[in-house]
Amino acid sequence: MKVLVAGLGNMGMSHALAHHKLAGAKIVGLVNRSTTALPAELQSYQFFNDFDAGLEETRPDLAVIATYSDSHADYACRAMEAGAHVFVEKPLATTVADARRVVDCAKAHGRKLVVGYILRHHPSWQRLIAEARALGGPYVFRLNLNQQSTGAAWETHKQLMQTTPPIVDCGVHYVDVMCQITDAKPVRVHGMGLRLSEEIAENMYNYGQFQVVFDDGSVGWYEAGWGPMMSEVAYFVKDVISPNGAVSILSGMHPDSDSVEGHTKVGSLRIHRADGTDRDVDFPGEPGHQALCDAEQAYMLKAISEDIDLTRHMEDAVQSLAICLAADESIRSGRAIDLKG
Repeated sequence: MKVLVAGLGNMGMSHALAHHKLAGAKIVGLVNRSTTALPAELQSYQFFNDFDAGLEETRPDLAVIATYSDSHADYACRAMEAGAHVFVEKPLATTVADARRVVDCAKAHGRKLVVGYILRHHPSWQRLIAEARALGGPYVFRLNLNQQSTGAAWETHKQLMQTTPPIVDCGVHYVDVMCQITDAKPVRVHGMGLRLSEEIAENMYNYGQFQVVFDDGSVGWYEAGWGPMMSEVAYFVKDVISPNGAVSILSGMHPDSDSVEGHTKVGSLRIHRADGTDRDVDFPGEPGHQALCDAEQAYMLKAISEDIDLTRHMEDAVQSLAICLAADESIRSGRAIDLKG
């Protein structure tokens, strides 16, 4: 399977390293707008500064798109129209209309489309979702991920915020977890946000939180902030509560809130029952960031070779994005947003 990887930041580099060693995959090109330092394993591959040039010259079977969010939809559609299946990092797009356009393009051209929801490939998060569903709803979701970013990480966050606020970029992961647990339709979103730095555009904010209401009565809260001013005291809260008890992540937080390794780790769960009984489930030897990217790309190849039906996966990606974009609209308009459909 000929693979073209576009975007060589943290995620793109890890996806490229995954395909470098995966059986059945052959990297035919790497794309990045600027020259970047590559690990030794990737230095022999053909390098392009332009996505369309790479697409035209290599004619890949699979395009892995890990560029900035505002290019995801166009790049994904151009790759599928050129004959490639697509793995695209989250968020799928920066508007619901563009997300729907990508899904429609995949269906029209018969291509596989996988969105980078890395937690779906993490055994500990899979267990959290199963334990929460076993309690039964309706649910209260309390989730956040605040990152005290400085130096190069803050520069990356400022670049991301040219198009995408933290509650969208990070929020789609955790809203997807909410939706997998409750399996109910979102009906209303209310958000609040604040610009805490003059280093970002006046029309952008680096801290936000929102509440979402589902049609089964479940309610969710999500909070995300980026920047050197963020607190590391309560930056990693993961609670799911129901009438029958609660499931909470107890540990696994990396001492550096901006570490990609710390964003996925569970460490251990506490399953609390309303009758007063508690039990803890430990997860020694959890997969790290690279192992999870390996798993994502292995699933991508499997989806192609086994013709897996990805309809629900694609619809879920659109739904989680719609919720987060509604939160962004609520923050900018100062009113609650009713969701359609």
